[in-house]
Amino acid sequence: MEPFQLRNDLYMSIPLLEELNPSIVAGFSTKRGGISRGDFNSLNLGLHVGDEQQSVRNNRQVLSEAIEFPLSNWVCAQQTHQDHIEKVTVTDLQKGVFDEQSALSSTDGMYTNDKNLMLTLCFADCVPLFYYHPKKQLIGLIHAGWKGTAAKISRKIVSEWVMKEGASLNDIYVFIGPSIKGCCYIVDDRVITSVGKTVHAPAQQYAKEVTKGQYAIDLSKINKLQLVEEGVKEKNIFSSSLCTSCKSDLFFSHRRDGGKTGRMMSFIGYKEDI
Repeated sequence: MEPFQLRNDLYMSIPLLEELNPSIVAGFSTKRGGISRGDFNSLNLGLHVGDEQQSVRNNRQVLSEAIEFPLSNWVCAQQTHQDHIEKVTVTDLQKGVFDEQSALSSTDGMYTNDKNLMLTLCFADCVPLFYYHPKKQLIGLIHAGWKGTAAKISRKIVSEWVMKEGASLNDIYVFIGPSIKGCCYIVDDRVITSVGKTVHAPAQQYAKEVTKGQYAIDLSKINKLQLVEEGVKEKNIFSSSLCTSCKSDLFFSHRRDGGKTGRMMSFIGYKEDI
């Protein structure tokens, strides 16, 4: 079963996560239903890509209303394809929501156990990962491109939860969202070597050589392997089969669109009476 389901034109929800905790609002936006034009048509949610800033703010308001989680309770980050993770609290509310300058700096992962706080990250092919620990009431998001994958960011948040939050590995759930797949993502020796060092599994499990020195690679599979090797139970990891490059009707894609395109958004938050 595909864990990410189209709720409406604006976003995909995660029904399995909703079953685990109905107070969690989580999902992954599509490219549909916004007001941006041209290369960013139409629900671009990234302030940093060259789109009209007011269009992006309006698009964020559209999504906010659809998920019934006000922008005043969102937190956004300046993503740099590294491995820095922030624990976010209510003191961070509205950072990066209306302007990029106020966003959490150099952050590709965030988590919280505060209520009425929406964590958000932007994507256009990279791997979105959603984390949940029921007993500790922890939720988190990770942005993993190939550099973040090479830095093992998807494992880092797990180790932080265990070491800093007292979380049990057995109780961590991970939902891996839509991203570019091996059908559309070709990389060179440098990339395959960098990400290959992060897992013990043979390369055949996540990549295929298509021509000399060129490999079709699935970063979501590598991140899943990393999580299992970190100790997360495989039965608690749910991966989307959707390719952001193939599904041009649903998603922006940096690779497919030649680098000039909009951004989808992953989001997760606990909602209580707002």
